Amino acid sequence: MGCWILNEKLSVLLLVVWLGLNLYLFIDTFHWYEDEDAYLYTRIMLGSALAWARASATCLNFNCMLILLPVSRNLISFLRGASTRCGGALRRQLDKNIVFHKMVAYGIAVNATIHIVAHLINIERYHRSQSKEAGELQNKLSALGKNSHESYLNPIRTYETNTTEEVLTTIAGVTGVVITVALILIMTSSTELIRRSSYEVFWYTHHLFVVFFIGLIFHGMGQLVRGQTPQSLLLHNVTYCKDHYLEWEKATQCPLPQFSGNRPVAWKWILSPVVLYICERIIRFWRFRQEVVITKVVMHSSGVLELHMKKSGFKMEPGQYIFLQCSSVSQLEWHPFTLTSAPEEEFFSVHIRVAGDWTAALFKAFEAEEKAFRELWMLPRLAVDGPYGAATTDVFHYQVSVCIAAGIGVTPFASILKSIWYKCCNPSTVLTLQKVYFYWICRDPSAFEWFADLLSFLEAKMAEKGKNDFLSYHIFLTGWDESQATHIALHYDDKMDVITGLRQKTFYGRPNWDTEFKQLAENHPSNSIGVFFCGPKTLSKILQKMCNSYSSADPRGVQFHYNKESF
Repeated sequence: MGCWILNEKLSVLLLVVWLGLNLYLFIDTFHWYEDEDAYLYTRIMLGSALAWARASATCLNFNCMLILLPVSRNLISFLRGASTRCGGALRRQLDKNIVFHKMVAYGIAVNATIHIVAHLINIERYHRSQSKEAGELQNKLSALGKNSHESYLNPIRTYETNTTEEVLTTIAGVTGVVITVALILIMTSSTELIRRSSYEVFWYTHHLFVVFFIGLIFHGMGQLVRGQTPQSLLLHNVTYCKDHYLEWEKATQCPLPQFSGNRPVAWKWILSPVVLYICERIIRFWRFRQEVVITKVVMHSSGVLELHMKKSGFKMEPGQYIFLQCSSVSQLEWHPFTLTSAPEEEFFSVHIRVAGDWTAALFKAFEAEEKAFRELWMLPRLAVDGPYGAATTDVFHYQVSVCIAAGIGVTPFASILKSIWYKCCNPSTVLTLQKVYFYWICRDPSAFEWFADLLSFLEAKMAEKGKNDFLSYHIFLTGWDESQATHIALHYDDKMDVITGLRQKTFYGRPNWDTEFKQLAENHPSNSIGVFFCGPKTLSKILQKMCNSYSSADPRGVQFHYNKESF
């Protein structure tokens, strides 16, 4: 437990602060509307549903203020660069920006639900206040506003009013419906099932946030909730007058109360983040306009398209990623790809597999399936946004780093391993990194033969430099058929592995992570070890648990710091 707190303390602190602020805002607003004299007559009509509606609205505004910040990629990259001297713990929190984004989204969903339910109850209670069964005081309050010198409290003017029609014909009602529909579409299309099966649906519906924010700004203009004006409170003492409502027209100390609606405040909460996000979009548009030159196109036999590109002023770090847009495929869609080149190379590259409609259309645009590429100048235009920082960029900040990839998650480590080689070849480079363990769990390595070739090249070059121990490969093959097993058995004694061509032999099955982490802890008993992973969530949870379990409670002992790639 102590090791878990040591590794996750900042995450826990952030969660506690966020929950604490939500709780404080909710309770403070709730008590204001429950206790304030200005809303005494409103409470007589609506009861506690008024406070529930307003408290959830405040929390909704607070979370809407936060929701755009974690997806402002340039802001996150700036903060990540600025936090280089602050230690890896802060940068690891910035790498969890999508997790925080989802957490805030859940906060919006919960508070929106409370707000909607409370206001549906309020509408019904407003309507019921017009009935004879409501009582004399509620009837009298509902009747206010019929004369020119009076202001109304009850927005539903007669008992014959259809509440559904009232909701669909007022500013508050119409914008509320629009906001609700937009939120439902955004939330449902964000599920993992939709994102994996149809990323385009997720991408397009997520941009309904523009409709959501516009609706949010106008929603408060309906002024559905009304309270007594400050001037009226000075003349009309509610504590006394509420019990003498029959004398309002007669007694001078109880003139008719005057009411006004709450002024919209949502825009005050979201103005700053919206302006920041607009600046973010302007930067992205400027990058979109910059020319990208495709210098090389390679179609690997495993069905992977490799693109080499150049762009003026493009500077990257190992493990970063970019967003690609192809106008001939879609004018709007941008998709993330990890850079597979090293900063020391004169170009930057990505490796792309078909994993959806957009990538399939890209292959078709490049005529990759026919393997008959056109001249480079005839290829479709690509736009590049980035590069952006990722968790794997911190590999070089540790003396010992453990890189773990599952399947396609191997791509971020291509850049890392290439950069390690270049740095080792440069005698002027001072490396903090002294040892790298690389684990690759793969069902079918033939699907990534380009990466196996890279490992083979790096192994040979490291051997030439006398640094065989610097890189330690651990490749686990989890899927093979009977013919492959026979072939493997026949060549078991060969110096080179029959699957990868590496000197270090391939393991078959899944790794025993308890054994692996125990060995790592024994090999480096007093080191801070960076563990970097890219792959599925199920394995991520196991690795995070291993890092916590095998970290020493003594700060001077071995410490595993878990970093997960996410974009």
